[in-house]
Amino acid sequence: MLIDTTAHRPGPSDTTTAAPRRRHDDAPDTTALFTRLASLEDGPERDAVRDELVTAWLPMAHRIAGRFRDRGESVEDLRQVAALGLVKAIDRFDPSRGAFESYAVPTITGEVKRHFRDRMWALRVPRRVQELRNKVRVARRELTQNPGSPEPSVTDIAAHTGLTEEEVGAGMEALESFSTLSLDAELSSDDDGYSLADTLGAADASYDVVVDRESAKEGLRKLPERERAILYMRFFEDMTQSRIADRLGISQMHVSRLISRSCARVRADVMGQRAGRRGAGGHSATA
Repeated sequence: MLIDTTAHRPGPSDTTTAAPRRRHDDAPDTTALFTRLASLEDGPERDAVRDELVTAWLPMAHRIAGRFRDRGESVEDLRQVAALGLVKAIDRFDPSRGAFESYAVPTITGEVKRHFRDRMWALRVPRRVQELRNKVRVARRELTQNPGSPEPSVTDIAAHTGLTEEEVGAGMEALESFSTLSLDAELSSDDDGYSLADTLGAADASYDVVVDRESAKEGLRKLPERERAILYMRFFEDMTQSRIADRLGISQMHVSRLISRSCARVRADVMGQRAGRRGAGGHSATA
């Protein structure tokens, strides 16, 4: 038989026997239920007692979740996270160690804070940076808690926390990086305003052209003079094969064959250079 956990409000005749006033109205007396839960093996009966405890303490979990409202997460989602923390607290609680509330509150609060730490960042941030962020945030609050206190410098925060100035800098950057900014965000309100996307660079295909051109120079130098002249007339002066043939006094077919052969030789030379550089790099790495 399940124990009724409905809170009893003491009347006038109960003043001498009423239990001491608890800290919160949402902290029910479930000592008997926890004792019973600890004595039960896994099974339907234990699950029923566990569910009853969850129902009894759920208002407290919701109250804790409410402390974190207005931080960019819906209250309903926060309540779900707090409920998960409550279930963990019930499963891990040892009735012989004291009151459940003193154990559950930090467990549930920690679960909600972990949710913000792990899930609410727009970009995945390393745990170390998150810890630096929290230390810097707490230090700034402690150093400015007195009215009129100036904004602490990086040196002040480093001295207060024992962190290096580089670590404080990383933590301060993380304070401003909790959420991302849309690429369409306007950075200027002028008529010729621009967005964040306008400030970002793009891959320049010309770099590949420069690399290819420099790689081909050596192969071109190795060609016979007539073949270099033909390639120059064809690709730099934009002459047709017929005009090149007329100028050199050879057939158009012969010009076509020379161009194909020259290009193949330059290409093979470039590929050989690259293979040689990769081989040299691999040799030096294993030497």
